[in-house]
Order: sequence, then structure tokens, then C-alpha cells
Amino acid sequence: MERMTGMDAGFLYMETPSLHMHTLKIGVIDPGGVQGGYTFEKFREELEKRLHLLPPFRRRVVEIPRGIHHPVWIEDPNFDLARHLKRTQVPAPGGTREMDAVIGEIASTQLRRDRPLWEIWALEGLQDGHVAFVAKIHHALADGVAAAALLANVLSADPEPTDPSPPAQPWRPDPIPDEKELKRIARADRRAGVRGIPTLYKETRARGRRLAKHRETATVRPPRPIRDVPRTSFNGPLSPNRVFATTTLGLEEFKRAKSALGVTLNDIVLAVAGGAVRRYLDARGERLEKSLVAGVPVSSDKADDVARLGGNKVSNMFTTLATDVADPLARVRAIHEITKEAKVSQNILGADTMANWLEYAPPRPFNWFMRQYSRRGLAARHRPPINLVVSNVSGPRTPLYIAGARLAALYSVGPILEGIGLNITVWSYIDQMNFAAIACRDLLPDVHQVTDGLSDALDELLKAADPPSPSAR
Repeated sequence: MERMTGMDAGFLYMETPSLHMHTLKIGVIDPGGVQGGYTFEKFREELEKRLHLLPPFRRRVVEIPRGIHHPVWIEDPNFDLARHLKRTQVPAPGGTREMDAVIGEIASTQLRRDRPLWEIWALEGLQDGHVAFVAKIHHALADGVAAAALLANVLSADPEPTDPSPPAQPWRPDPIPDEKELKRIARADRRAGVRGIPTLYKETRARGRRLAKHRETATVRPPRPIRDVPRTSFNGPLSPNRVFATTTLGLEEFKRAKSALGVTLNDIVLAVAGGAVRRYLDARGERLEKSLVAGVPVSSDKADDVARLGGNKVSNMFTTLATDVADPLARVRAIHEITKEAKVSQNILGADTMANWLEYAPPRPFNWFMRQYSRRGLAARHRPPINLVVSNVSGPRTPLYIAGARLAALYSVGPILEGIGLNITVWSYIDQMNFAAIACRDLLPDVHQVTDGLSDALDELLKAADPPSPSAR
């Protein structure tokens, strides 16, 4: 039995019938190298061999009576792999659009709390004999860094199929603790934890003062949530319904733009995402009075930390997408300056400050507030906190395999939140930049209208960064 951190538990408390806090990881495989070809039964057998490499997959949540402390994780005594594996057929002709539509439906339902918080769908019937595996994983279980580590545990750079080494010790389930034991341990943990509040308060206050002093001399200032955020058609109360879209661009083109402009790869990702959303809004006739503002998830893991196979260590950085700047080069430079300052501000305030305070978040009031906020549609009554989430995850640079099947493509996307109805995530793989976008269907009915604009936004940027010579015109 292990107490959930405040941050992990917070993702549980945020969830409502219309706000689903799961993430999606999609791997498209080519089973051509698998002896005997692909079958769902073979997939199940291969996953079962590797369960010990995915330790969070057999843990379930146990709530504390009366919500007097954060829930605990236990090794599920009723774990049944079959309850987590599902299969479905992608409609003909089995292209990307058909796959995306099925994934949108999968994303539209919550994960059940009476079992470990994940499921994997096998999407069969894709073109070229490919199969897509959609892992729906609750954010309480793992963030992007942890999910990447879990993926690395079951994939191999060797195309020859080999079985993983057996576990060092056999898996042992936990008994479900009774209410009296849960209350006793929760009260003891609470008493021990509150002793750290005075120190945390002093540290936070000191960091806040340093940040205020820094801002007195800063030449640029990151946008403020709500106050500096415009309203758009995709910012509003959520319904449970989701739409999903993917597209793939070349990593080399992003690197070329990065080098030509002397900025970071993430700056280019932000500029391209902002350019695509701007095109979508322009086509709808929406004119914004301010630039779009994005939340960018940032890992708080240290460089020398051991790879995590679960949990969350993440904070958010807020930045402009400079969509109010017409010139694409000036737009990228504006993004670069703001993100650079946002990183400095975040370092001063401390990436783990919010996580430390979440340890003391009261479970029942937190969850009650989120349910009331969602049920009453309060997101429609004020400006959105931010407009969208844009995330960039650096993935593997060499081809990967599982049980002899080649990983052809890799996508990932996180949840959308009340008032923030769009999430764009890119996960690089070999020479690809694999973009995935998820949106609320009631706010943004066809999210392909956004992802289809990513290529045009990148082309616009490349042409501006490297215009043709007069002789070539």
C-alpha cells in the first residue's frame, strides 16, 4: 500500500462526467515481421509476458473514507488482464481519418475506478495490415515522462523477437485494507504532513518575493492566465464527447527552421501550432483581440533522476503564441523571448512548489468544486484560464520493435480541461514529428481542420526563414 502524492490525487479530484483525466498513447505497428502474423490472442500473450515491466498496470486506487486524506495505491487482488484489453475494427478503407474517428470515440468515456486505471484497445483493419494500439492511461497513473519510460520498458531496438527476462520476484497482490485501517493510517499521515506547512509557506513566500523583484527589471512578461487570454469558440464548458486527429510532419524541417532562426525546437512547435489554430479561427471569421495563450507542460524531473515508471512530476509554463503578430519571423521571435522569460520565472518560483502545496489539498472540497463548476457550466461565465495546451515530447531516434513487430508511428495526447477545449501534442519518433490533437466535439467539431493547417503553418515559416534567391524567383 502506498499513499498517492497530492499531484497524482489531484488528477483524480479534477475528473467529472465531462472532464476525463486520461491520456492517450497510440502506437501503430507493422506486424509483417511477426512469425504467423498478428492475432489479438498473440498480443495478449506478449503483453502478459511484460506486465512485470509495467508496475503501475496492476495497481488500483482505494479511496479513504470521508476523504480525510489522499487515496492509496494497492496491488489489485482482483486484477484480470482481460478486463483491460479491448479490440475493435476500423471502418474501411482503414486510413488515418477512420482510425482517428475510432480513437475519438475511445477517448469519450471515462476509465472505471474499480480496477487499475488503464485499458488498451487494438484497432484492427488498418491499411497495409497495420494495427494501432491505443493505451488509455489515467493521468494519476503516469505523466508523459513516466509513460515514455513504461513504453521504453516493453520496446526493443532489436528486430529479432525475444522474450523479456522473468521478474526477479513473483508479483503479490495486496489485501484491500478495511476502513478502520485506512482512517488510522490517513490520520497519522496527515498529522506528520502538516508539520511541513510553515517551512513550505516561508519558502513559497521567499520565492514569490524574488519573482516580484525579478519582474521589476524584466523586459518581457509572460501572459497572465485569464486576464491576458482571449475568448475563442473552443474555450467553454465541456461535454463528454471528444474528437481526435493526427498528422505527421518531418523532423528535419523543424530542425531547419530552428537553426535558421536561432531558437529552440519547442519555439518552432509553438509557432506552428499557433499558426494552425490561427488559420482555423480565420476561416471561421473569428477575430481575436489578443494573442492565443498556451499552457506548456514541463517536467520537473532532474537530469540525473532515475527513470520513473509512474506518477507525476510536472508543472505548467504559460506562453504567448503571438497569433496577433502578422509576420511569421517576428511571431517566432516573440514566442522565443516570452518562453525564455517564462522558464526563468518558473525556475525562480520553483517547478515543484505547486506540487508541494497539492499535498495539503482537501480531497472532498476539491472534487466537489470541480463537479459543481462542470455541472453548472461556469467556464462560460469568464475568460478561459488559457486557450489550449501544446506539448512537445522528445521520442526515440531509432526504430523500435515489440515481439518482432516494427513500431511505425507513435502519437500521444493529454486531456482537455473545462474552458480549455483543445490539446495539441507532438511526439517525435525517428525522423517524424507525430502530431495528435484532441478537442471537445461540441466546441470544435472537426479537429482535423486544425491539424490540416500544421503543414501550411510550417511551410509559411520555412519560406520566411529561407526565402528564395532573386535568381530562383
